[in-house]
Amino acid sequence: MTPDLPGFDRDAFVAATLAEDMGPAGDITSTAVIPAGARFVGTMASRDAIVVAGLWLAEAFFRHLDPEVAITRLAEDGARVEPGTPLLRLEGRARAMLTAERSALNTVQHLSGIASMTATYVDALVGTGAILLDTRKTIPGLRLLEKYATRTGGAQNHRMGLWDAAMIKDNHVAVAGGVAPAVERARAAGIARIIVEVDRIDQVEPAIAAGATHLLLDNMDPATLREAVALVDGRVPTEASGGVRLETIGAIGATGVTYVSVGRLTQSAPAADIGLDFAAL
Repeated sequence: MTPDLPGFDRDAFVAATLAEDMGPAGDITSTAVIPAGARFVGTMASRDAIVVAGLWLAEAFFRHLDPEVAITRLAEDGARVEPGTPLLRLEGRARAMLTAERSALNTVQHLSGIASMTATYVDALVGTGAILLDTRKTIPGLRLLEKYATRTGGAQNHRMGLWDAAMIKDNHVAVAGGVAPAVERARAAGIARIIVEVDRIDQVEPAIAAGATHLLLDNMDPATLREAVALVDGRVPTEASGGVRLETIGAIGATGVTYVSVGRLTQSAPAADIGLDFAAL
């Protein structure tokens, strides 16, 4: 089943990805080497312990080139699986399956890598009460998919883009003449969600007083985060951000912040090791 991803056109994405790979001449290797009537059976399996993401999209690549391909899904997105776990079983036209193979694998490996890294950060926050957020540090054109993968791994999405909340950062503050004037201008523009980045304790009160609805506490150490959280005293959600790593996120989450955001989830997650082995029928 295809998840509900508003704004994502699955069929257009599949067609464009395959067109990029096939170019003007198509899969010349499979056309030359594989008889037109040959059929394959194949199994996609994880070689790592991973959180699965993107199987529905992998299926779409194979169906695009062979509408009659028989696919059995052996795992579901969001499942934590061990090395050697089969994910999909396929049976269909050999040429089509070989042509779609790399696009399908690239997508599932990338999204499962993001989901898997996300899950390790979520695990490290257990017991702190803090919620993991992703960021806008995504590959152009893949944001909706990558943010789907972070949700699959257990995180919540931050802003989807520049349009769904104001985020006032240091450069905005510098041009606006201070935290308070920047927030006041956002309120005057009728923006409901106003996130304000602060990197000093003395910016907290002016930001809240001016109407900030969410504070991003940037690059603060745990002691400073605790001080900021105490000063905010629950009036708005707080978010720790900047330089967060797996070995530090537990201590950061334990400071009492509402959220911890991590750009690495989409910016630096390694691809999951997933293979697809075929046999002739």
